[in-house]
Amino acid sequence: MLTISGIAKSFGGRTLFKDVTLHIDRRSRFGLVGPNGAGKSTFFKILLGEETPDEGQTDFERGVVVGFLPQESASVGDETVLELATAISEEFCELRKRLVAWDNAHPDEIDPHDDVHTQFNELGGYQIEAKAKKILSGLSFRNSDFDRPAKELSGGWIMRAHLARLLVQEPDLLLLDEPTNHLDLESLIWLQIYLKSYPGAILMISHDREFLNQLISSIVEIRFGKFVKFTGNYDDYLVQRDHADAQHLAAYKSQQREIDRLMRFVDRFRSKNTKATQAQSKLRQIDRMEKVEAPLSDESSISFSFPQPDRAGQRVIRLKDIHHAYEKNIVYQGMEFEAERGQRIVLVGPNGAGKSTLLKILADVVKPQSGERELGHKVRAGYFSQNRIDVLNPDSTVLEEGLDTPQRVTEEFVRTVLGCFLFRGDDVFKKVSVLSGGEKSRLALVKLLMDPPNLLLMDEPTTHLDMASIEALIAALEQYRGTIIFISHDVYFIKAIADHVVRVQDGELRQFPAPYQYYVDKMAEEQKVAAGFQTPSASARPAPVSQANRKEQRRLEAAERQAKSKVKRKQQEIVKALEARIASLEKRQAELVALLEDPGSYEKDGGAAGYNRELAVGQRELIKLTAEWEAESEKLTAF
Repeated sequence: MLTISGIAKSFGGRTLFKDVTLHIDRRSRFGLVGPNGAGKSTFFKILLGEETPDEGQTDFERGVVVGFLPQESASVGDETVLELATAISEEFCELRKRLVAWDNAHPDEIDPHDDVHTQFNELGGYQIEAKAKKILSGLSFRNSDFDRPAKELSGGWIMRAHLARLLVQEPDLLLLDEPTNHLDLESLIWLQIYLKSYPGAILMISHDREFLNQLISSIVEIRFGKFVKFTGNYDDYLVQRDHADAQHLAAYKSQQREIDRLMRFVDRFRSKNTKATQAQSKLRQIDRMEKVEAPLSDESSISFSFPQPDRAGQRVIRLKDIHHAYEKNIVYQGMEFEAERGQRIVLVGPNGAGKSTLLKILADVVKPQSGERELGHKVRAGYFSQNRIDVLNPDSTVLEEGLDTPQRVTEEFVRTVLGCFLFRGDDVFKKVSVLSGGEKSRLALVKLLMDPPNLLLMDEPTTHLDMASIEALIAALEQYRGTIIFISHDVYFIKAIADHVVRVQDGELRQFPAPYQYYVDKMAEEQKVAAGFQTPSASARPAPVSQANRKEQRRLEAAERQAKSKVKRKQQEIVKALEARIASLEKRQAELVALLEDPGSYEKDGGAAGYNRELAVGQRELIKLTAEWEAESEKLTAF
């Protein structure tokens, strides 16, 4: 379908890539990776014909249609959301416009122009609209959004509508530049499932590791100005890359040792007449070598300790009887929520369910119509969102903002942290006023980590970060000793951070006191039951008695009931024992909180510290036991 031969491109004397050769067939699934500035977006522009390569060529098969989703912005006019999603060609749009105009002007008459209807139906007609509505719904648009003018939407929702247009169009080759940036978790999972059966080829740039793992069968990395292909998904690529890096490092060191040996000979004998010719020969030998490039430093492996917040009390925050609505849209009615020290809670649920509203109520950014928000002892909350850039001084440089912290940090430390979040080299001397929205968002995240609160509230913190920066953020949060409540569509990030899931839906909060994968498995199991696909357990199936007489059959049935009852009693005992342990731990936790609230505990040497340690151990044990209790209780429901 597409053959790329010997492509090369340079900017300002710097070679982005050279001698690029790649073949893409009609079912290819490629992920394009590499550091910022490596040339990924430029390569896309060459494929789209927006840039001309310095060397080489691209050869498309005749009739191949290419669809492109840019990373940040796409044009929008006066069309509705549905019109934008069905804008698969100029001809289709024109025919649809003519039919709609006639229907509006003559609602009770049939358009006499049969040729218009014929052409419209030949292009897919109303099947296209049905397909577009289904895709828009999958991307979390409501039915009431279909006839809204697209220009009324935010930039992120406009990008979703353009993505829907591409999926309706089904081009032979999809070029996707960070397609998950503007999606919530539910629509991302829908898109992931949809693209698994996409009939064309896909070439994507993405920082979403889990998304790449699920969809990609080959990774192409831009390194040392070349395209290096790896077979497999992103995790497979990491293993292969580490092996290749080890080989590259060995080859580089071997060559450097050889060059050092030759240079020692040159330095020793170049001034001696009898050896000068040999010395010059050694120099020419060095010049003729095809030099092995020095290995790239792995920025994601940088290790340092972030500042830590003050220790809070056991109960960090509590919401009581929260009522909140936006005009007639009731979001919460009597909602209760509580978080304890050290918990790492991810909020999940469908778009519009109230996740961001809950986070803003917790952050005291949104005041509910009624109810109470209670912060725990010595709790300081910090809120990070994509629009939370008012903490930045537009007249300061990036480095000055990083250094503007009450924590004791060196300039070297701050520059290292900034480097992990894509501010490298002279970028640290840029004024805040000239930064893009994404750059300001990253800088606000750095400032939050430099002086962390003990309650960290984050809304989509990985947007605008590359994979190395996401790893740096995960490393920072793994060190963090406070409480985290966050929203994210990055499954890899969620799995790395969350130990507790709260599903928000229809104004209700459902707790899953376990890691994200447990939540996924639990929801999948419930969906199977709801759909009637749950198969009965082996113990519920009667033993075959076709050859037994009636008396023998009754005996077998009685024996089976007794065996089942015995297993059930044993399972009940397991659940009861877990409940007793949980109740005992919760009682002790309450006692410890009371002791910590007593000023006298702080007068004894080590008293408060010991109570705090016991609280932390107890909390971890509670999380573990609660997860066990959920699993064992689920087994009990089978009887």
